[in-house]
Amino acid sequence: MAGLAGDNPGAAGPLTLSALRGYRAYARRWVFLLVISLLSCSNAMDTAGPCVWMPGNQNWLWLSFAPVADTIAQHFGLSTEQINWLSLVYLVASIPFGVVAVWVLDSVGLRWAILLSAWLNFAGSVIRSLPCMLTSIHDPFAFLLGGQSLCALAQTLVIFSPAKLAALWFPEHQRATANMIGTMSNPLGLLVANLLSPALVKKEEDIPVMVRDSQLGIYTIPAGLAFLLATACLWESAPPTPPSAGAAHSTSEKFLDGLKLLARNKAYIILAVCFGGGIGIFSSFSALLEQVLCVNGYSDEFAGLCGALFIVFGVLGALALGLYVDRTKHFTGAIKIGLCLTSLVCVAFALVSQLQGQTVALAAICSLFGFFGFAVAPVAMELAVECSFPVGEGAAAGLLFVLGQAEGVLIMMLLAALTVRRAEPSFSTCQDGQDPLDWKVSMLLMAGLCVLFSCLMVLFFHTPYRRLQAEADANPSIQEDTCPATSDPSDHAPHPAATL
Repeated sequence: MAGLAGDNPGAAGPLTLSALRGYRAYARRWVFLLVISLLSCSNAMDTAGPCVWMPGNQNWLWLSFAPVADTIAQHFGLSTEQINWLSLVYLVASIPFGVVAVWVLDSVGLRWAILLSAWLNFAGSVIRSLPCMLTSIHDPFAFLLGGQSLCALAQTLVIFSPAKLAALWFPEHQRATANMIGTMSNPLGLLVANLLSPALVKKEEDIPVMVRDSQLGIYTIPAGLAFLLATACLWESAPPTPPSAGAAHSTSEKFLDGLKLLARNKAYIILAVCFGGGIGIFSSFSALLEQVLCVNGYSDEFAGLCGALFIVFGVLGALALGLYVDRTKHFTGAIKIGLCLTSLVCVAFALVSQLQGQTVALAAICSLFGFFGFAVAPVAMELAVECSFPVGEGAAAGLLFVLGQAEGVLIMMLLAALTVRRAEPSFSTCQDGQDPLDWKVSMLLMAGLCVLFSCLMVLFFHTPYRRLQAEADANPSIQEDTCPATSDPSDHAPHPAATL
């Protein structure tokens, strides 16, 4: 690792602050990003094991079970409620451990957090595979639940890491892009699951085929490779020389002191509640997508296609917005516009999903839902760090997800509670042997919550960019020569220049 050449600090543009202050960006930051991205991707795709396809969303790992939830439930003798609880335990287990993960990231270090995540990820995938490989197991649900819990613990560590990695290893003009790559690697793994699991599991007899193919390495190689790379290639949590002034003062507040500062930070609380609600809505949408669509005659394959479009366009949206905010630093405006557009699409899904034969419209809606919704996730991580600096990046970004998991549990339980059984119509494609559910009220509530969170964000969220301000203050003579402001004009905050 130490032998990799460092980048030229001034290569990104003329007279950067990093170059003037002697900061340095090391080439091995890309190796670290590769390990985190591969681990995050495998957590979504691989650790589900040979036959269990559970969502994990940001929480993404367990979402990949959704496209074939009914068929898998029938094979293992599980009810739809048990399938949903396998999803919920991913959220529930990650809430208390999320606080521990925040402490590990900010106090123990990024390297140990990634190593622990890789080990838990691998162990969980093995345990979850056992019910498929050993037919003598009489209680598969216990193994599925145990493996799922370990994978949930692994997810909290890796999903909180991109913001920390970007802050410690990347210069200011690459932070949002690095955060975007690390964050969006998780749904990329989910994309593979959404495409392959419905194709491999069309009926109960196909599950052994899924087992055999996974044993050939389709799903196990990424987890094993991430485990090996994390163990062999990561030797330090932070570079010898920081890449920016913000990195030099990273985690300058002690853990408990940082939590107290976050609790008193109005802007951070609003961001956490609104973005956390968005995480909960996305978790519910992904986990319940197949159940919502099958009652109106849409197939598992179409649900998988909608999930795939949701992710593909989400990654594209995140890429475009990540590059934009890296260049302009307009974090606040970007996230407010993104949430408003997401709300409009969510309302459209709530209405169109209750109609039959609207495959083109639903595919387009799911694509736009992902494009606008996923795009704001990396921006929200960067904005959380900006509005809470100098609190540690692990705490600032991690607590957003912890609150999102908690809100996801409440939203999923509320949506499920509002459903009612109805006589199975002739066009229903649900295969779990139970009467299909009426999701109309639940979907309208989901859309209403999305609109509420967006309105709260637009009306009440205003903040200066504290980290960019600190980097500008580190060399005041540079401020007159650079132009991007440290806050959006809509925030009514001072506008000292950000150094790019």
